[in-house]
Amino acid sequence: MHAVTLIKGDGIGPSIMDEAVKVIDASGVEIQWEVAYAGLTAYEKFGTPLPDETMASIDKTRLAFKGPLTTIVGGSGFRSINVALRQKYDLYANVRPAKNWPGVVTRYNDVDIVIVRENTEGLYAGLEHYLTPKKDIAESLAVVTRAGSERIVEYAFQYARDNNRKKVTVCHKANILKYTQGLFLDVAREIAPKYPDIQFDEKIIDAACMHMVMDPTQFDVIVCTNMFGDILSDLTAGLVGGLGLIPGANIGKDAALFEAVHGSAPDITGKNLANPTAVIMAGVMMLRHIGEHDAADKIQTAVEKVVNEGKFVTPDLNPQSKCGTVEMGNAIVEAMK
Repeated sequence: MHAVTLIKGDGIGPSIMDEAVKVIDASGVEIQWEVAYAGLTAYEKFGTPLPDETMASIDKTRLAFKGPLTTIVGGSGFRSINVALRQKYDLYANVRPAKNWPGVVTRYNDVDIVIVRENTEGLYAGLEHYLTPKKDIAESLAVVTRAGSERIVEYAFQYARDNNRKKVTVCHKANILKYTQGLFLDVAREIAPKYPDIQFDEKIIDAACMHMVMDPTQFDVIVCTNMFGDILSDLTAGLVGGLGLIPGANIGKDAALFEAVHGSAPDITGKNLANPTAVIMAGVMMLRHIGEHDAADKIQTAVEKVVNEGKFVTPDLNPQSKCGTVEMGNAIVEAMK
């Protein structure tokens, strides 16, 4: 029996999380779900976007499964709860795989890229302030440490080795940001020789974006600092069909959080239209993390069958489909039998 903190999230979160839980439970793995709250739903219910009860649950389980959360853009709204959780539990490695689905038509074939993003430092460290009383000049500080760089680069190379991948590319802006990005690049160059079986490459981030849209098959595992990884993760998602298909893992030394990486989509909340694929595949990543590989394989095979057949999928995957979120979840459960 595995104890997991279940945060259903905001907007479409509860609907897709209900399907993910249904699918995971149907796989035969034994999960004790501890329901908790975060984001806008928590703020409206408890007056805080991250209640103490939620933190207490994660403190105990050290494993969380989370739907999308609403974060107000700009202004005086609360900061990202995703960032807060990553920093609180030192979930330093953000892992987002992007791979083509045969049943999803895209511009490219044979895309299979994993973004490994440093998750606690960089420009997302939250060190920003106004420089004038009028608040007409703002400053944000990027933090890059040798220790933080070493552990994320080591993680990327070890991930490549453990998953039979052949190449790690470090994406950086060391030509301009010579101290922060320069430190990150120096660390990558120092670590790469420890993995002679893995090809090492380095690309300036803007050139990497150009190369990615020209020929994404040249990339395998990519490692980079926080904001660059955030941007590249969405770019790779676009190459394979969008964020509705992309899972995300946040890994620390003694805690982990798995999530859908798309937004809460309030415009389709309650309409039975949301695609549950991303969060179900995040559940697959979670099961592999806790050693439940048979259940993970069972779910992944079923999801691939349903998505690639294209019959019982949500309209974003097949505009002619009359299938909704619940019906797609049911089809995945049926495909596991």
